Amino acid sequence: MKASDLFVKSLEAEGVEYIFGIPGEENLDVLDSLSRSPIKLILTRHEQAAGFMAATYGRLTGQAGVCMATLGPGATNFVTAAAYAQLGAMPMMMITGQKPIKSSKQGHFQIVDIVDMMRPITKYTRQIVSADTIPSRVREAFRQAELERPGAVHLELPEDIASDPTDSQVMHESAHRRPVAEEKSIRRAVAMIAEAKSPLLLVGAGANRKLTSRVLRKFVAKTGIPFVATQMGKGVIDERDPLSLGNAALSSGDFIHRAIDAADLIINVGHDVVEKPPFFMQQGVGDQAGQPTHTVIHINFNAAEVDPVYFPQVEVIGDVANAVWEICERLEPQSHWDFSRMMTVRNALESQILEGNDDERFPVYPQRVVADVRKVMAGDGILALDNGVYKIWFARNYKAHFPNTVLLDNALASMGAGLPSAMAARLVYPERMVMAICGDGGFMMNSQELETAVRLNMHLVVLILNDNAYGMIKWKQAGMGFKTFGLDYGNPDFVQYAESYGAKGHRVESAADLVPLLRKCHAEPAVHVIDLPIDYSDNDRILNREIKERAAAL
Repeated sequence: MKASDLFVKSLEAEGVEYIFGIPGEENLDVLDSLSRSPIKLILTRHEQAAGFMAATYGRLTGQAGVCMATLGPGATNFVTAAAYAQLGAMPMMMITGQKPIKSSKQGHFQIVDIVDMMRPITKYTRQIVSADTIPSRVREAFRQAELERPGAVHLELPEDIASDPTDSQVMHESAHRRPVAEEKSIRRAVAMIAEAKSPLLLVGAGANRKLTSRVLRKFVAKTGIPFVATQMGKGVIDERDPLSLGNAALSSGDFIHRAIDAADLIINVGHDVVEKPPFFMQQGVGDQAGQPTHTVIHINFNAAEVDPVYFPQVEVIGDVANAVWEICERLEPQSHWDFSRMMTVRNALESQILEGNDDERFPVYPQRVVADVRKVMAGDGILALDNGVYKIWFARNYKAHFPNTVLLDNALASMGAGLPSAMAARLVYPERMVMAICGDGGFMMNSQELETAVRLNMHLVVLILNDNAYGMIKWKQAGMGFKTFGLDYGNPDFVQYAESYGAKGHRVESAADLVPLLRKCHAEPAVHVIDLPIDYSDNDRILNREIKERAAAL
């Protein structure tokens, strides 16, 4: 068969459902092979958006999402999405084309060394130089993408190799299981937790897997140990649980940091160094000189990356779900455990979160936006957040009921991913409510994908938080004592802009309008774009000062 046919059949053997992207001249053989394949090509309007969609598909399914671009500028447009997947531990495979490698008549026109360019931001990157090696290259790329820690991989298929004949056969996945943690480390962890006075569970990004979620919920229910979550561990355990102490949204000084201070042992499940740590272990500032401020058990697929603020005393390395299950089976609640201080902090946080939920000001207050969205969204509804200061408000105030129902990026923290991520979520879960929440700045970075969503007949709600500025940086600018400068801009009329793509545009005129409008949009299948003016004027006062002062007073 033709090499491109073998390539596509190899993708089919990996269970690929979609390929997101923009083909070019160098992909035409692959495109021809796809025309005879059950794999659906999702033609996007920008390669970066295709990469975000593929990464989100991988995040939601655990199977590598696939995106495709041509050589040169098409491939370079994948760089941000590659970093997004790699830092966020999302399995994603990128396919790029290339000029013929056996002979060339165009010199170096459009030629960039894409394999070398991808090396620092992927787990695996190769040029396919022979049609016969396609099955092994594809199998290894998917294996690497989906192994813990998941991430981005890349294959370059030159156009002359794609058209070559080959007798090679598809290579199928072999059966495998992840290694389990050593018995001694399990026993040591159980003993340390039982001996602690106030243990605390910390749920990180690496715990955001379905099986891990199930066993962590069982662990909390059996032991009664309170828990906090990082932003990318949000929803692994239902945040309505009375033992939930909140989310690590602010870098420091929030209520959860007071709860962490009250713990003498932290059970750190799925810690990922890409996220800002919600606690520090500096030497020499504990009760005794040279002692760390916290004792930590590290439970993860991989050993800890030790640095000046993270050096756990015990490491339980292996399949996380199995490790937590083993610990849970051997651990019984202890009568000497004392969580009273943590519960005091939790009650104070819950009271603070309620403030502003019914605020009638217009433009709308961030707390009111979060509360109204939570009223409307189903328990398994999915929010895809772009990057901006509202991400902190949603991480703190929005209670996630299930894993991966709040898709936010606290790794690369790239703008422009909100809308494409929501589109991928809609493809994976067509029966669930899906909403993209974007700042006006982030929305405009990939707003052209509205056409893609309309063309695919998606039912999607896009909520644009409009402040005519890069609001996150304005908040930082104010908090660091700088004068306001260089961050304001003008926006198009978002209602007319949406309608020009064939979507439905809506504008909120008062705080009371939001809930009924959201309900209407979720009930009517279409692409809905909502222009919501938002008031960030109190961000500095509340986030930088008021919350931290009230938490510190506890």
